[in-house]
Amino acid sequence: MRGLSVALWLLVALRTALGGAEVRWCTTSDPEQQKCSDMSQAFQRAGIQPSLLCIQGTSADHCVQLITAGEAEAITLDGGAIYEAGKEHGLKPVVGEVYDQDVGTSYYAVAVVKRSSNLTINTLKGMKSCHTGINRTVGWNVPVGYLVESGRLSVMGCDVLRAVSEYFGGSCVPGAGETSYSKSLCRLCRGNAAGEGVCDKSPLERYFDYSGAFRCLAEGAGDVAFVKHSTVLENTDGNTLPSWGQALLSQDFKLLCPDGSQADVTEWRRCHLAQVPAHAVVVRADTDGGLIFQLLSEGQRLFSHENRSFQMFSSEAYGQKNLLFKDATSELVPIATQTYEAWLGPEYLRAMKGFLCDSNRLPHYLHWCVLSTPEIQKCGDMAVAFSRQGLRPEIQCVSAESPQHCMERIQAGQIDAVTLRGEDIYTAGKTYGLVPAAGEQYAPVSDFFNSSCVPVNNPKYYPSSLCALCVGDKQGRHKCVGNSQERYFGYSGAFRCLVENAGDVAFVKHTTVFDNTNGHSSEPWAAALRSEDYELLCPSGARAEVFQFEDCNLAQVPSRAIMVRPDTNTFAVYGLLDKAQDLFGDDHNKNGFKMFDSSDYHGQDLLFKDATVRVEPVGEKTTYLDWLGPDYVAALEGMLSQQCSGAGRARPLGGRLWKPGRAGSPPPRGGAGILPVSPHPFESFPREPWASGGSSRSFK
Repeated sequence: MRGLSVALWLLVALRTALGGAEVRWCTTSDPEQQKCSDMSQAFQRAGIQPSLLCIQGTSADHCVQLITAGEAEAITLDGGAIYEAGKEHGLKPVVGEVYDQDVGTSYYAVAVVKRSSNLTINTLKGMKSCHTGINRTVGWNVPVGYLVESGRLSVMGCDVLRAVSEYFGGSCVPGAGETSYSKSLCRLCRGNAAGEGVCDKSPLERYFDYSGAFRCLAEGAGDVAFVKHSTVLENTDGNTLPSWGQALLSQDFKLLCPDGSQADVTEWRRCHLAQVPAHAVVVRADTDGGLIFQLLSEGQRLFSHENRSFQMFSSEAYGQKNLLFKDATSELVPIATQTYEAWLGPEYLRAMKGFLCDSNRLPHYLHWCVLSTPEIQKCGDMAVAFSRQGLRPEIQCVSAESPQHCMERIQAGQIDAVTLRGEDIYTAGKTYGLVPAAGEQYAPVSDFFNSSCVPVNNPKYYPSSLCALCVGDKQGRHKCVGNSQERYFGYSGAFRCLVENAGDVAFVKHTTVFDNTNGHSSEPWAAALRSEDYELLCPSGARAEVFQFEDCNLAQVPSRAIMVRPDTNTFAVYGLLDKAQDLFGDDHNKNGFKMFDSSDYHGQDLLFKDATVRVEPVGEKTTYLDWLGPDYVAALEGMLSQQCSGAGRARPLGGRLWKPGRAGSPPPRGGAGILPVSPHPFESFPREPWASGGSSRSFK
């Protein structure tokens, strides 16, 4: 009797919570509407209450709108749709699908290659790719979002399709045939045996869905396939009926891991692009999810067995797949924390952050803060050059009086971006809440010394000053190459450069002096050297004995970064700059403008540092603290504290090797050490009042 009373109470509560005697389920197609109608009748015959009413919408988005408007109560959505429904409409997930006991209410998105392939997640550009279908979670949203969020794939103007079409060397993305980039995105698709349905988002396309994308890889059409964790095992080792997969072995395939390694296909728990949430039933925030689960739980208790006329988790009778619920569902479970963020999880949210970019929300202009007359001139030329190449958003230059003035105006929404150095990045983040959108990448130490020897793999792409002191081999060949043929290559080679008076300072590791002095080296050039003849240079301006390396060593100084408001779409900013540097980044480019050269404007480091070789994505360094790093922040805060209190010198963090007795003073401190706060290099330039006006919309 007690159990009956509880059941009656739940039914009454369910009716009350839903405001009536029915639950309106939203469907998105004729077959799904028919299955919903059959489920409603099956529930009614079994006496399950309240009654189920089926409301047909035109799409999942339309159904979300109907639920939001109170014209329907529930729908089952995938991860991407749950994200939009939760973020934009306040809907919540209340019941989740379970697919197998191994992964529970989730599965894993993976990238698969053949075992013979030497591809990594970092070398996919230009390769051929196989996808389950356009806008599919595992085959499209996750891998594309992951590549964008990690900085491997740049997207200009939120045009994701164009970015993917240019990134891969051809793809099969079923469903992309009606897009503007079908030539690239459908290049690998084949259709059926009769050549029909090429690139269709349906079984007519042989490379559609999980098995199809894997087949695309297995048959050699593509180099990488984006599928779920179980796909390879389900289609190899005799587990597949179609002839194309009967001879395939799982051991002949590997997974690509985020850290750049490969792994066996069974290691998907540690080697995946993202953990993907299962589909879930979503409702309005004021709907009791527990009561919705009670309704569905009673239904699955009666209608999840194969001997029943109606099957909740099968769509075979309707000639489709995954109607109302995924066919792979084994059971439905209640969701404890009913928020879209908790259900989707951090990995999936990161991937979606990189994928979701709405071009309609991007303003026409990116307002760039400039700090001097030469910088205004270069910025104006950059804006014209970018516009002529069709780069979006367009650049508009706005003058400010100082870096801090830039920060203030960016925070106020009047300007969008500015390039700042370390200590200004700290202030921008800590005081004004700004975040990095992109950073500069430099050739090692090229901007601090008149001449150097910095052996590299491709010397022709580096400033000539980097190789000026190099000597090559005994015959003078292989000068500046990044291997032992250059006599000044490596730790000992750099020290030899100093010993032989070619250079004034050597950057080496703490053991290098000891390895090459006091008889520890058999090389003729080092035979008579003594360790006491050398000293370390510390960033404080002091010197130290070579054995005092623990207190006198080099700390890495973070590169400059483009700082923006936190609501700015950083992927769009980097996408613009990445496309621009392909056109204007090389000093010898034929497009006229030079992004990383200020010589035409009689200035230095205008907009970007002249030593910049590339603009790089921020990757996981999404805050000013991440970008600067804990060591730099601690050192900077220590120095700022001492300056404010009038205390003595900061504890030294960096150092360089110096030969006592060398004529002249030690080289000036540069990027290898921590610098005290100093005036901005353009602080003395006049500000032009005509260039300082204007406002900007939020750049999202």
